[in-house]
Amino acid sequence: MKKLFILLITIALSVVANAQDVKDLYKEGKDLYDAKQYTEAFAKFNSAAQQGNKKAQYYLGRCYDKGRGAVEDNVKAFEWYQKSASQDYHKAQYELGRCYKKGKGTEKDLVKAAEYFQKAATQGNAEAQYELGKCYLKGKGVSLNEEKAAELFRQAVSNPKDGADVLKKIKKDAADGDADAKKILKMIK
Repeated sequence: MKKLFILLITIALSVVANAQDVKDLYKEGKDLYDAKQYTEAFAKFNSAAQQGNKKAQYYLGRCYDKGRGAVEDNVKAFEWYQKSASQDYHKAQYELGRCYKKGKGTEKDLVKAAEYFQKAATQGNAEAQYELGKCYLKGKGVSLNEEKAAELFRQAVSNPKDGADVLKKIKKDAADGDADAKKILKMIK
C-alpha cells in the first residue's frame, strides 16, 4: 500500500512538473519570437506544441504560415492551427477561418471560414468579428445580413484589445479606395 501511495505521488509530481515545463517552453518560445529569433522560437514552440500546449501549437502554425524559423508550409500551418483551435484558442480559430476563406493549406470553404470566425468572434477576437462582419456583408458562407454585419463591425472597432487596429485598417483601406471599407465606415457611424 505504501509503495502504491509513493508511486501515485511521484506520478502526480511528474505531471505537475511537466505542465510547468511546457508552460516555460512556450514562454521562452514567445519571448524569442517577439525578439525575432524565429529559429530558436520554433524549436521551443515545437517541443511545447508536441506536448499539447494550445498557444505553442498556434505559434508553430504561425511559424509555418509565415516561414519564420521553418520553411513556409501552408498545410502544416493549417494542421497546427487545427490542433490549437480544437482546444478553443481564439487566435487559432481566427487563423483557421482565414485558411478556409483563402483555401490556404486546405480546400476553400466559405461556410467553414464563417464558422471559425464565429467561434473566435464569440470569444472577443476583434479581427474575427471584423471578418465575420464581412461575411455577412457579402453573404459569403452565411446569409447576407447587413444589420448583423454592422453590429459585428461596431463590436470589432469598439473591442478594447484590438479594436483600434481594426479601425485603423478599415480607414487605411477606405483611403486606398476600397469600396467595401468605405461602406463599412458609414455602417459603423
